[in-house]
Amino acid sequence: MIKIEIAKDLHGAYGNMTLNCRFELKKGDFLAVYGPSGSGKTTLLRIVAGLEKAKGKIVVGKEIWQDDKIFLPPQKREVGFVFQDFALFPNMSVIQNLLYVKKDVEFAKRLLKMADLYSLKDRYPDKLSGGQKQRVALCRALMRKPKLLLLDEPFSALDVGMREKLQNNLSDFHKNFGLTTILVSHSPSEIYRLAGKMIVLKNGNMEKISSPSEILLKTSGSAKFAFEGKILDIVEVDVINIAVVSIAEQITEIVISAKEAREFKIGDRVVVFAKGYNPYIKKVDK
Repeated sequence: MIKIEIAKDLHGAYGNMTLNCRFELKKGDFLAVYGPSGSGKTTLLRIVAGLEKAKGKIVVGKEIWQDDKIFLPPQKREVGFVFQDFALFPNMSVIQNLLYVKKDVEFAKRLLKMADLYSLKDRYPDKLSGGQKQRVALCRALMRKPKLLLLDEPFSALDVGMREKLQNNLSDFHKNFGLTTILVSHSPSEIYRLAGKMIVLKNGNMEKISSPSEILLKTSGSAKFAFEGKILDIVEVDVINIAVVSIAEQITEIVISAKEAREFKIGDRVVVFAKGYNPYIKKVDK
């Protein structure tokens, strides 16, 4: 069992705020943290990793990582951390990057084979693609056999195809090694695919904690489906008006009325839903 109860004053995107998080994880849980930029997602990971201090306590199993009297430094916390920018050592080969963490050659080879990187074990980071670098970073984070794997938007800079491949790698590692994982992500589809639990952070506060399906599948009434998105454009074509809406990694067009074309504006957060097999949109309740 992992218990996290922390509070930290921050200057967020919308001014001063306090990051307040209180939740528990069981071994093998996969938690996603979702929310707008500046809501405290990355700071939460850094606090758990011991890279930043905060009030409160973090208890992992029977070990106290921090409380009023104890604060374990990052190197004493059994944590694997994967960043968005890879953070590989440029003067070390792929396998040397892994062995820098722990001198276990057989385990390093096993991880590289699982990530389909074994044939590249002697290459240096500047000879790797973005997706290959991120797979190396993931393998390196697992070398310590961490009690907690932390991932800060690790796939956001990759194209859709590579992102899906790395999601598969991550899912396999999580299951095969019985990991407990916390993932920060802006992608609802990624969260739905990987996570079993989900926290929504806004201005430092935990607005929701539930399963991804309960939070992301906002069906109600007679709606057949409902997904949250953002209006990218509103165009008039002949006698009809069309809203161009971004939903996760996809873009769709929804026919709207002249009244809606006047009421909606570019940048509005909306829910796209269907009734009677016809798609509609409505503004997200604030």
